[in-house]
Amino acid sequence: MVTPVIGRSNLQIIGDHYAASARADIAAMMADVADDVRWTEMAGFPCAGVWVGPQAVADNVFAVLGRAWQDYRFELDRLIDGNDEIVGVGTYIGIYRATGKPMLARATHVWTLRDAKIVAFEQFTDTLLVARAM
Repeated sequence: MVTPVIGRSNLQIIGDHYAASARADIAAMMADVADDVRWTEMAGFPCAGVWVGPQAVADNVFAVLGRAWQDYRFELDRLIDGNDEIVGVGTYIGIYRATGKPMLARATHVWTLRDAKIVAFEQFTDTLLVARAM
């Protein structure tokens, strides 16, 4: 289990999440996620839906993406600090295993934090670009 670092700003918490994602460290990615997090993957995305709780997110988002995509990643370009809401802007990259087709799609993530915990996540991306790879 990863122990969260006390005293980090919300911006640092989300920055740490993205750094853990780049290392494929699921435990560190979920370290600051609230037990009742509401994680929204956009309609039309392979993991579309609202997932509640860290285990549901790990099972229905990260595990699914890891199985279906080769070299799947989100490359963060910038973070926008809105205090309790942080916005991450970047690009999804990967190759869909079933078709061998590459995907490159810009994406925005909106994070909501309360008491140094991630309580909500919402994803926005061009799902047509994802679907073309699939």
